[in-house]
Amino acid sequence: MAEEEIKNAAAEQTAPDETEVKNDSVDDPKKEEAVDEVTALTDQLAELQKKYDELEDRYYRSEAEMANMTKRLKKEQEQLLRYEGQDLARDILPVVDNLTRALQTEVEDVGSKQLKQGIEIVARDLDKALQSNDVTRIASLGEEFDPTKHQAVKSVPVEEGQTPETIVQVLQEGYMLKDRVLRPAMVVVAQ
Repeated sequence: MAEEEIKNAAAEQTAPDETEVKNDSVDDPKKEEAVDEVTALTDQLAELQKKYDELEDRYYRSEAEMANMTKRLKKEQEQLLRYEGQDLARDILPVVDNLTRALQTEVEDVGSKQLKQGIEIVARDLDKALQSNDVTRIASLGEEFDPTKHQAVKSVPVEEGQTPETIVQVLQEGYMLKDRVLRPAMVVVAQ
């Protein structure tokens, strides 16, 4: 019997306990389930993080685009306000030209002289109104030709006392609104 007890004791030590086998087999599916659940949650978290990053990026881009649009709109609005009278000034320039031509005519009788004085007053007031709205004449006669402000209609040979590329005659006055050319001066240039 002693041998049998020794065999049983040895078998007990080498063979796993039935309760242990049962516990291991029960824990295995639960562990796998838990690992699968953790993996699924990790994947879901990664997807959500990716979506969050994309939405955050889109948000910042949209915010930057709105800021740029606001700046662009402000700049356009400033330009419009700065040059708001441009169209009106362009439309008035032919009237100024006609008044200037009327003042260049010679008159002899009293009625015509009075009419010319009236035209002078109107031309002077119109010139003041234009200047008060930053519409100014472009200096031309005797100046060096500047293609951004002058339009050469004709060129003539340089005469004594003249320098090349200077304006010797103004056919039509040019005007600027602040720093923008409304109409270039039509000029004759010595070359």
